[in-house]
Parts: sequence; C-alpha cells; structure tokens
Amino acid sequence: MPTYLTQEAFDKLRRDLHHARTVERANASRAIGEARAHGDLKENAEYHAAKDAQGLLEARIAQMEHTLGDARVLDESQVDTSHARILSTVRVRNRSARREQSFKLVSTQEADIRKGWISVASPVGKGLLGTKAGDVVRVRVPSGTIVFEVLEVTRNS
Repeated sequence: MPTYLTQEAFDKLRRDLHHARTVERANASRAIGEARAHGDLKENAEYHAAKDAQGLLEARIAQMEHTLGDARVLDESQVDTSHARILSTVRVRNRSARREQSFKLVSTQEADIRKGWISVASPVGKGLLGTKAGDVVRVRVPSGTIVFEVLEVTRNS
C-alpha cells in the first residue's frame, strides 16, 4: 500500500535516511569497536548494548527505505476539495465541546498535533476521510464518541 507524502516530507525522509546510513552507521560501528576493545564479549554489557543499538538502527533504516520505496508524492495544489482526502484541511465544529477546530489530514509520517496535522490512520482522521461540508460524523476515540459537523473542506493549511 502506498504512503502518500508531501514533497517536503519526502525530501526530509531522504535526508534522514542518508544521515542514518552515513553518520549513524559509522557511529554505531565505532561504538561496537570501542566496546569490543574492553575484553571478553560474553560479559561485556557495553558491547551488547552497542550491538542492540546497531540492530535498532538497521531496522529504522530498513523502514525508511521501505517507506521511500512505496511513497507517492502528492501535489497539494491538486487536492480535490469536494470531499476530505489526504492533504485536505477540514474545519469542523465539535458539537459536544461547542468549538471549531481545523485538521489537516496527512500521512502517519507527517502527523503533528501541534500544527493540527492528524494522520489519516488516526480515529479522527479515518472518521473525517470522505466527508464533505454539511456532513455530521460520529468518531469513536479512546475516551468515547465525538460528534463533528463538517463546516468546510479546503486545501489550505
């Protein structure tokens, strides 16, 4: 299944992957070498910790490679605003809290609640996908159910 990213997120992921492959791998290798120099590997906690860290790094690199391989870069200017889709901004009224909120629907990699960017894989993101202005949706979240009235779907942040 493809991962939809903005050009900015795609470029950042590529930079992060490059840094992990070049700088972080070298640091991990150096840490293993230093720990190995401390003697008996069977009882060398520093060595085992460095090897574990290297394994986690390699798993992170593999995940980034997989994400980049499946990535589809979306042009925000081409987002259709007839319905809420990834990269849409959805302005809603939370009926129980009686307040308006705006959410930009983004990929998991780009989610940042401080910016109001929520993942399309989150409960609220899933609930808003496919809605249009005037729709009323009930979204189940861990704390209960939230009722949103969709006020507007735009492509502006």
